[in-house]
Amino acid sequence: MHTLDHQLARRVFDECLRQLSLDEVPLKTGGDRKRLAETLAGLIKPAGNDPEAVLSVFLRDVAPAIIACDTPRFMAFVSCVPSKTSILIDVLATCFSLHGISWLEASGPVAAENQALRAVADAAGLPASAGGCFVSGGSSGNLSALLVARDTGLSRRGGRGGRPKVAITVESHSSVGKALHLLGMDPLLVPAPGHRMTAQALQDTLAREPNRDDVVAVVATAGTTNAGLLDDLAGIAEVAQQQGLWMHVDAAYGGAGIFAPSVRDLFTGIERADSLVIDPHKWLFSPFDCAALIYRDPPTAQAVHAQRASYLDAIHDDVDEGNPSDYAFHLTRRARGLPLWFGLAIHGTDGYRDGIENTLTMARYAADRITATEGLTLVCEPELSVVLFRRDGWAWDDYESWSAQLLADQIAFVLPTTWDGQPVARLCFVHPETTKQLVDEVISSIDPAQKQ
Repeated sequence: MHTLDHQLARRVFDECLRQLSLDEVPLKTGGDRKRLAETLAGLIKPAGNDPEAVLSVFLRDVAPAIIACDTPRFMAFVSCVPSKTSILIDVLATCFSLHGISWLEASGPVAAENQALRAVADAAGLPASAGGCFVSGGSSGNLSALLVARDTGLSRRGGRGGRPKVAITVESHSSVGKALHLLGMDPLLVPAPGHRMTAQALQDTLAREPNRDDVVAVVATAGTTNAGLLDDLAGIAEVAQQQGLWMHVDAAYGGAGIFAPSVRDLFTGIERADSLVIDPHKWLFSPFDCAALIYRDPPTAQAVHAQRASYLDAIHDDVDEGNPSDYAFHLTRRARGLPLWFGLAIHGTDGYRDGIENTLTMARYAADRITATEGLTLVCEPELSVVLFRRDGWAWDDYESWSAQLLADQIAFVLPTTWDGQPVARLCFVHPETTKQLVDEVISSIDPAQKQ
């Protein structure tokens, strides 16, 4: 098991090179679960199998049974579009069995990860003292940050009061509500006029709350998943400071926009966050799974998250700054920030800026095409890279049929969503190689004037 099979290694690396050499990854259509179950049945057994046979199953049956997310034609969810360079270093890091638990065991990977975190924190305008770690995704980041917010808030009120509350809106990511449930906190629902939290709405909600002292934090969103809209970050930051609330910014999807000059002003106020989550595996061209969790004051988070036990004393000795394991609900962790570090070091922040700007350009182009097409209505002007629109007279089933046909024809993977209770079409652009020709192809497929 621990002796290298050179023939297998050559086959695996040849397949890696073949996949990385593709100009465009095929979209594919997913897999048949019954067929997969039949194919995989009995594969794991006491005696094992021939390596070539198992690799063939992977290449023939497992790997193709997907809808590929790393193609410009994937416009449904916020997809993962890793750069070639980030994939290469991820492979190499796995070959080296690199992890990022502590300075004692992994000072090289930790130093590189921290350099990448510093680049993100600087782009956000956070102070030089800000820091944190990389976690698996926005859900983990939100959970970890809100645990710090809870304990900090409880400490401030001296243990008095009832069950803690956190101000959110219906547009907050679904993971926020789950995190509150896990942490024993309740949501304080703030009205969201225009599908975004405003400072006034937050102020009014706090004024009406009979148990105001129970509110310990507010979650602002910088790029809602459904529509890519931003809350009033600057106004919310002002209210949070006045009211003594922890301000957490969930920028898992939209936060990459801090690198794009054309939309940077929309993020004014993000620099005042107490905690911030941005997912490089969403719009910063890194592989799964990677989210940057950054705190304004890392020692505050360290006091909450650092795990103490006799067998861990050694990793805490003589450490001037915290270990990555001290800033989130984890201990063992892969060095998942290395692909972002490698990509930033090779391509520079300008390369990332250009990639993000191109997706923003495609979103604005799509919005203009929709506005100019009779029978299609733009739901709202895109702020980032999500475009919502409707076709006159269509119901949910019509959008689903359109989506299914696009996938069957391998034009694109799109899915409908709802807006104000009504079904609409949704396009999400995060691939920097998306072209106007592809956008035209998708819009034409739903254009009432075109023969369907």
